[in-house]
Amino acid sequence: MSNEWPLWEVFIRAKAGLDHKHCGSVHAPDATMALQAARDVYTRRQEGVSIWVVRADQIVASDPGDKHEFFDPMQDKIYRHPTFYQLPEEVNHI
Repeated sequence: MSNEWPLWEVFIRAKAGLDHKHCGSVHAPDATMALQAARDVYTRRQEGVSIWVVRADQIVASDPGDKHEFFDPMQDKIYRHPTFYQLPEEVNHI
């Protein structure tokens, strides 16, 4: 058994309405301490309005080698591409 605290990934929202952005990692024994550590390390100049912390061992990610399976453009599903109808002239600038 390791004596090291778990790793937490930190995401900060800079302003209301923006996305949370990954800004780094902290080690902490629990979520409360991870939030406090993230606040102390990554928002020293009051540059955030919201913090998320996620245990790194709980993140599930796709394999870059499986890119074609996950991100295939699906050309056979034409309903995903709005190219089969004409826009009215008054909204043609979109």
